[in-house]
Amino acid sequence: MRTLLLGGLCLAFLLTGVVETNAQFNRKAIKQNNKRMANYRGKKGGFGNKIYNAVGFSVSALNYYGDIAPRPNRVSTDISFTRPALGLSLTHRFGPRYSLMAQFMYGTLKGSDVESADQGDAENGVYRYQRNLSFRNRIKELSIVAYFDLFENDATYISRVKWTPYVFIGVAGFHHNPQAQAPAAGLNGEALGVTAGTWVDLKPLGTEGQHATLDQNDVNFGIKPYSNFQVAIPFGLGARFRINEVMDLWADIGFRYTFTDYLDDVSKNYVDLGVFGSNNLARAMSYRGGELPASAVPTPIAYTARNGVSYSTIPGYGREHAENMRGSESDRDIYMVTTVRLTYILGATMHKAKFR
Repeated sequence: MRTLLLGGLCLAFLLTGVVETNAQFNRKAIKQNNKRMANYRGKKGGFGNKIYNAVGFSVSALNYYGDIAPRPNRVSTDISFTRPALGLSLTHRFGPRYSLMAQFMYGTLKGSDVESADQGDAENGVYRYQRNLSFRNRIKELSIVAYFDLFENDATYISRVKWTPYVFIGVAGFHHNPQAQAPAAGLNGEALGVTAGTWVDLKPLGTEGQHATLDQNDVNFGIKPYSNFQVAIPFGLGARFRINEVMDLWADIGFRYTFTDYLDDVSKNYVDLGVFGSNNLARAMSYRGGELPASAVPTPIAYTARNGVSYSTIPGYGREHAENMRGSESDRDIYMVTTVRLTYILGATMHKAKFR
């Protein structure tokens, strides 16, 4: 009996050791397998497991660069007129570095001579203040943009890189419609048919003579109405950050180089105020120096316009002359778009099941 009991104890001890050893091996194998899963980088033979789509929502800040800016240079803008924009996007990822995004964005551009001009700048600020033009423009933009990542992501979306810088370039089409607020009355006190402060569409008025019959010697002779539909080239740079398996946060700054100088309805010279005929509203929106306080501007000088009516304007404004510039047509308008975007990867459940 003693021998049998001793043998049983030895056998039990041996079995316990085997079970414990096997459990240790199992725990080690599970740990190693989990580590492999966490570091899995996908197959490197092709792009099939790296292609996916994502939808996104963005909030942007828009800034305008053009004729109604504090100074006459390409980088001058008034930050106080930064306006928001909202966007919806669909992104298709092609491979390790390349994505293509289609996006619709809606936002507003705005500018004002009186609010932006530095009257201490005798060369530029005084001219802009006395010009006294302003505008807002609601932009509806549809773009197709290519994104190029700096850091390659050669894995599935689950194990994509934590963050990567990128650059982008594309093409955009947009609808714009510059507007300005109407004054209380016309240049000689005429009724304008609209309430003071009402936002008025500027293109139909032809404020630089687009709808008038100009003389062949007029500076703006041959001017044509501009289109509300325009094309732009988006470009810029940014960075994308992985939030979790299916969500990314994008942050970028870009510019839209447009092929129009009329985002602000300002490009060329003043025209003789008589070319507007009976359209008192067009005349009042073309020349606005008379709305400023008399103490802030030079004494206006009266002249008889082509329609036989006398109008008083600040010297250098509101009448036909090669040096009476309303804007500068040498540069196209630009707007800057600073964006924060949240994207969600589509088809995540299907991809996850396939991955497992």
